[in-house]
Amino acid sequence: MEDKPIPPRRYLPRIDSDLMGQLYTDTVIIGGGIAGLRAAIAAAETGRVIILVKDKVNRSNTWLAQGGIAAVIEETDTFESHIEDTLRTGCGLSDPDVVNEVVRAAPDHIRQLQNWTAPFDTLNGRLATGREGGHSQSRIIHAYGDATGRALAECLLNQVLNHKNIKIFEDCFCIDLLTAEKDCVGVCCWHPKHRMQCIWSRQTILASGGAGQLWRESTNPSGATADGLAMAWRAGATLANLEFMQFHPTTLYIAGADRSLITEALRGEGARLVDTHGHRFMSDFHEQGELAPRDVVSRAIYHQMHHTESTHVYLDVRHLGSKLMQERFPTISALCQSFDIDVDHDLIPVRPSAHYMIGGVKVDRLGQTSIPNLYCCGEAASTGLHGANRLASNSLLEGLVYGKIVGQQVARILQSNPGRAERYSIVFEVPESPRTRLDIVDVYNSLRAVMWRNVGLVRIGERLDETLEIIDFWRRYVMDKVFDEPASWQCQNMLTISRLITSAALTRRESRGVHFRKDFPDNDDARFKYSIEMQLPQ
Repeated sequence: MEDKPIPPRRYLPRIDSDLMGQLYTDTVIIGGGIAGLRAAIAAAETGRVIILVKDKVNRSNTWLAQGGIAAVIEETDTFESHIEDTLRTGCGLSDPDVVNEVVRAAPDHIRQLQNWTAPFDTLNGRLATGREGGHSQSRIIHAYGDATGRALAECLLNQVLNHKNIKIFEDCFCIDLLTAEKDCVGVCCWHPKHRMQCIWSRQTILASGGAGQLWRESTNPSGATADGLAMAWRAGATLANLEFMQFHPTTLYIAGADRSLITEALRGEGARLVDTHGHRFMSDFHEQGELAPRDVVSRAIYHQMHHTESTHVYLDVRHLGSKLMQERFPTISALCQSFDIDVDHDLIPVRPSAHYMIGGVKVDRLGQTSIPNLYCCGEAASTGLHGANRLASNSLLEGLVYGKIVGQQVARILQSNPGRAERYSIVFEVPESPRTRLDIVDVYNSLRAVMWRNVGLVRIGERLDETLEIIDFWRRYVMDKVFDEPASWQCQNMLTISRLITSAALTRRESRGVHFRKDFPDNDDARFKYSIEMQLPQ
């Protein structure tokens, strides 16, 4: 007898809010990356803020970001050029109004960060700028050479820690958004000391970051498992553009080691891509060579790996010299040294890895989701900025701009409607499952492997159909269970969003930006020049 599909479950755990620990705040923010921190600073002007961090604040995608932040600050550069580069890279799906707003806001944000003593690198008394793929001008501002994300996170964190209205709770796993009459009223979370508790809030901001860990090869930290997207989905939020996962072209490939990012700024300084035969191949694929948009470079590397029957290609930095490498790219230099790679004499083995989730929770120009009192910003949001392919170094910029927009909007709402968070009685039961309990670690590893093979850089309808069948099999034995620890909830979230990503990739029967269908290799504006949105059945 064939199993019936498992209906979506509103909450992952059993809940009786009256028996759980209770906390109250004006605003709760899920995530401690650049978007969450910037939103907290703005929201705290008119109320108390709690930031919930799944791991530690230094384990975010922001903290690991190397390259920089894009902004028009050079006299030879223009807003129009940055806008044009962003729209061109977005392959027809970027929202021109959003692009215009974010690009024009960039210089003011840079100046504010300077006022907050952000340690941007300088040259001859001016901000130093570099160039990255897809940009027609040098407009990438960086800090500590190749540790821009850490520098900005530390700068914002200093502001947060010195604000009397903001508290940060680390090691706090958010399980679900709490809703009452379709409004978001807080979160259900778990802490190793306090266990499960309710945090009631008047406004909730989702800044939970990305989903890179859904793929076996990823630049993302271990916590980037799409939890925020899954929480929003279960609560009824609209998700959009989930088929667009950006794969970074160059991550260090050492068999058995984690994938470590090799910033695009290195190619901006003149690093060359060569295959295992020593052929510099990027000019065969794009007129901009190594500085082509990321989707082009990633697929070119993929093609060359298959052509040469190799697991990787190489970055050649020997002509740059170890002195420049140590001064401009100290993080990468140290990384190479740790694997006995001599940048003066050796090539750096690289291959693409899952890097940035372009899609996410759909929001309007103020960051409002389809759920009242729930806002979203940063990588978890689908704002319309990136379209089908993110322009390099626009991600930190988006986090800053939309973090502030969302935080200010929440502050305005709180100021115009004084009060305190309310407590609700929420009871949710889940029946015991008669099915076998699978090993969560096995499912986790197998899911990431099948996503990499079948929903990676190059996709085909037959394999996408097969992936849906595989994921649905696991879901029958995992999504019907009640768990009591983060690793299992995380696996349930990964299964939920992996299925949505695969379904969106199957629906988009064309190739656009980072989404490439081998069976539909051409762009199809007539049928697919729109965002694929997903909602729970009513």
